[in-house]
Amino acid sequence: MLGLPQTTEVKRPLPKAQLFKRFDWTPSQRERFDGEVSRLDFVNWISPRTVPAITAGNEVKEIFIVEVSLKSRDFDTKAITLLAKNIPQRIVYMLHYEEEAILATYHAKLFTAPWRAVEDIALPLTGLNLDAVWENIVSSIGQFSVEKDRSLSGQIKVDEERAKLERQIAALERQMNATRQPRRKRELFMELQKIKQHYNGKTENEKS
Repeated sequence: MLGLPQTTEVKRPLPKAQLFKRFDWTPSQRERFDGEVSRLDFVNWISPRTVPAITAGNEVKEIFIVEVSLKSRDFDTKAITLLAKNIPQRIVYMLHYEEEAILATYHAKLFTAPWRAVEDIALPLTGLNLDAVWENIVSSIGQFSVEKDRSLSGQIKVDEERAKLERQIAALERQMNATRQPRRKRELFMELQKIKQHYNGKTENEKS
């Protein structure tokens, strides 16, 4: 599965009832999860024991693949986020519905890849140790790159801050276009320029 070495393959069910008993979820959270997911299975275990060419990292010692059989293609990501937040291990979720699937993983937030045919999905193990492998997995699924001299968590934080500023700029530009009052338009313009300066300053600092 996923083009991973056969030595990593396992098949261990993860019963939903066990999760509900283990985690302190509210009745509505359990109901939402049960409505979205039909079953879960551990299907791959990536570690120096199963892939001897890759050493343990300083932080990442093993990575698991969990296959999640969905009841609908239009699933609510909150259910997977809830699961990921409650399991401390590094896990890649293969969310499977009929003949298609997406990969998802959680590192500071949930990242998902596009839907693809199951047989077309692969998960390359790139890196000499599991820290590097995990970084490459998360950035691949999230479709972003980690800049030089920046950690994975640091890159995610920077990208989130940048995206937040971009949303603020877009919202202010919409308000300016919709406002007819000259005074209010001027206020919005000044606020917009201030945020743009902050955004451009952060971008230049990141490049230097």
